[in-house]
Amino acid sequence: MIARLRGIVDSIEDGRCVIDVNGVGYLVFCSSRTLAALPDGLATLLIETQVREDAISLYGFYTAAEREWFRLLTTVQGVGAKVALGILSALSPDQLIGAIAGQDKAAITRAPGVGPKLAIRILTELQSKAGAMPGGAPEKIFAPNLRGNGAEVLSALTNLGYKRMEAEAALAKAVEAHGEDAALDVLIRAGLKVLAR
Repeated sequence: MIARLRGIVDSIEDGRCVIDVNGVGYLVFCSSRTLAALPDGLATLLIETQVREDAISLYGFYTAAEREWFRLLTTVQGVGAKVALGILSALSPDQLIGAIAGQDKAAITRAPGVGPKLAIRILTELQSKAGAMPGGAPEKIFAPNLRGNGAEVLSALTNLGYKRMEAEAALAKAVEAHGEDAALDVLIRAGLKVLAR
């Protein structure tokens, strides 16, 4: 099994690169995050080798945290290597920890190949494991008490494209200013004003 490659970056294509190690070119599939981090010239990639009947595939990672997340993501039913790399292209390990802790389905579905059902499965299966994963401390998750119109306000703000953590913080300020029993439209407008700053 190949665990690490150190060589010259020969070429970079969409989703993969060729690493020349002493004249042998290894085709390595990578996330866009890893491909962007590759230096010109000599590079070292951590490798996850997958052996199947019809192919031996190499998946490369610039950081150990990214490799650990790849391994964990591929334990979820429906998440193969390609989808796992797509998730790691869309979200850094820190962002993944935050998305799973905050149960942010919208963040997970930004990855190619991840629909709502698969996103829910990922969030559910990895919720208890995300805290132990590498990637640094996640941003503090604010969990407002969603009484009254809070849940609808949060849903409206995230549906407008705001990240869950941003929407939660805006909701907290809106509730602080107008009270948790304020009308739905009042809280949404107040939340949007906070997010517009």
